[in-house]
Amino acid sequence: MSDLKVDLTGKVAVVTGGGNGIGRACGIAFAQSGAAVALADLSEEALTSAKQEIEALGGQCITYVCDVTNKKQIDDMMDHIYDTQGHIDILLNSAGINIQQVAHEVTEEAWDKIMNVNVKGTFFCCQAAGKKMMEQRYGKIINVGSAMSVVGYVKRAAYCASKGAVAQFSKVLAGEWAPYNITVNTVAPTFINTPFTEPMFKDAEFKADVESRILLNRIGEVRDVTGTVLYLASSAADFVTGSMVMVDGGWTAW
Repeated sequence: MSDLKVDLTGKVAVVTGGGNGIGRACGIAFAQSGAAVALADLSEEALTSAKQEIEALGGQCITYVCDVTNKKQIDDMMDHIYDTQGHIDILLNSAGINIQQVAHEVTEEAWDKIMNVNVKGTFFCCQAAGKKMMEQRYGKIINVGSAMSVVGYVKRAAYCASKGAVAQFSKVLAGEWAPYNITVNTVAPTFINTPFTEPMFKDAEFKADVESRILLNRIGEVRDVTGTVLYLASSAADFVTGSMVMVDGGWTAW
């Protein structure tokens, strides 16, 4: 899933939202780099498919059906992974949602759902894994933010707010956990071709508008994200923390 080659042999990587899209692609990339991978998702079917793909490539994978808005489920999952694997070296928080609504029509239900998944879920996964990493005095946490952590876009008031929050609390965690040799970074993609975005691009006008804002004039592919994630998970990024790495084809640069 990525052209970048890193060695993660002996590492344990946990990926939320690991059944589909960016999470799935990164889980496969971690496994191909030698890590034992634990995938978490709401969809058992998606998890089974991802696990089969990883194992067909010779990788190691365990799966957990987990609702990241449920703190007990998060804590139980992290406890089980730590107890059975002995350590948690990498956490990628990829679970996320968006509900497209113009701002004056955003419902309380939609706002709460987006915040619960994107902000609460990401934070408490960081907290649960971070406690284990503090014990072992090592870890790498990578949170999937968005180019919309820093720019706005129509029909995404709640989504932009949620991804801005992820970028901000990631900096706080980086500061608090630096003494434990834990790095915390945010990867911030623009629109990426995934099952999540596929329905959006059926709108030709929308697709053309997105492409016009990206300097490289194309929609991103999952491989564009997996390379950055692998870098942040590797020893090459040992001195990188509290950063937000834009993977946006230049959208936020111009």
